[in-house]
Amino acid sequence: MLLPHPVIDSLTPEQSRAWHENFAPEPGGRRPSIEEGIWRRTQDPRNAEQSGWSEDESGRRRVVHYRLHYDLDQTQPMDRLVLAEFYLTVSWLAPAAEVAAHRRNLEHWLAEGRWRAGDAADPRRRRGDLYATITEHDVHPQDERAGRDTPAGFASIDVTIQSVDYALPRASRNLPWDVLAGGMRVKEQRGTPAYADDLSGLLEHLPFVVEAGCGTSIEAGVQPLHWLHEVYRVTERRGNDLTQGYRFTMAPGQDTLVQELLTDTEPKVDDMVSMFRALFQAEPTEAHRVLKALYDAGHAVGPLATHNFDRLFARAGIPEAFMRRYDQRTPHMHYPPEARALLVIGLHADRRDVQRRARELGLKVFYLDTEGVTENGVHKEYLIEGAREGDVVVRSEAIPALRRLAELLQVEC
Repeated sequence: MLLPHPVIDSLTPEQSRAWHENFAPEPGGRRPSIEEGIWRRTQDPRNAEQSGWSEDESGRRRVVHYRLHYDLDQTQPMDRLVLAEFYLTVSWLAPAAEVAAHRRNLEHWLAEGRWRAGDAADPRRRRGDLYATITEHDVHPQDERAGRDTPAGFASIDVTIQSVDYALPRASRNLPWDVLAGGMRVKEQRGTPAYADDLSGLLEHLPFVVEAGCGTSIEAGVQPLHWLHEVYRVTERRGNDLTQGYRFTMAPGQDTLVQELLTDTEPKVDDMVSMFRALFQAEPTEAHRVLKALYDAGHAVGPLATHNFDRLFARAGIPEAFMRRYDQRTPHMHYPPEARALLVIGLHADRRDVQRRARELGLKVFYLDTEGVTENGVHKEYLIEGAREGDVVVRSEAIPALRRLAELLQVEC
């Protein structure tokens, strides 16, 4: 496995320009060229069905943290989009016998993947430009740091795979554990919102602010966020389906992510970078263009709150307020004083501060969401989690509903 690893072999001049305009570091420290994800899964009575918690056996934990750094390689006649730096760590807390068995499996996978051992003073294994490090603990250092008890008979094992010259700052290494310290995400208490056929009710609450999830990105051809749950083996999910109801991967013996990376490295890395490839190649859809026209007409105001890292709204000319942060609290959402409504597009359950602040300010909340997926001709319901009394839900894809809203407002797109 050599770095830089190609993601797109040759870029057009327009794509190179889009990279420099939309993925360069921003003021305030955000780097859109870094893809990062954290999952921490613990056994708890509140997630017993998915985690397998019981009074007789509990306390398992799996933490996954990845950071993929993308860049342009300009050493070839045509610019290439490449993976420049790689970091992944997977941490397990499980019964000691399972940890010991997992360690034996890891040694087998390292040998199968031809990872070279260093000298006696260097515990790392190397394959091309990647290092693999395995550490075991009776009590994990992060549990000591947080004052968390380790269940009797349990042990920890961490596997880190990273670029040879990559140095992740301590604060970044601590991020998944800081997230863990926040406890389980408590689901919103859904109320009884009203349903409408279209967004015509929004005309009585102009201008509006927009918050957007991955719905518009999916319409642009980007994989849904829950697709990453399969790539990183977060659940037992297989295929294009919802993550709801799927059991978590809670035992080291079930974890194929590290096995795939150690034994079939390049294809697995290709799998991991495929979402960034898709989002970079995606183009703003009619939904993005209609929203831009609504902003230009003054019906939509303020920055658009987004949890997407595809930059499609920015590429359509709409100012973004990026909300998906691990290194800090969700940024404060600024609402212009003239705003009278919040339109939430394709966002189910991730971030609630934007909507909470809208309600505090007395804004009317509208949701535009299909509230489900259709697979093999069967519609599977997936209700918006945080809708409340007084809110309005329009069950529709973004493009037709926004197009209709523009017609009602007599806005040319």
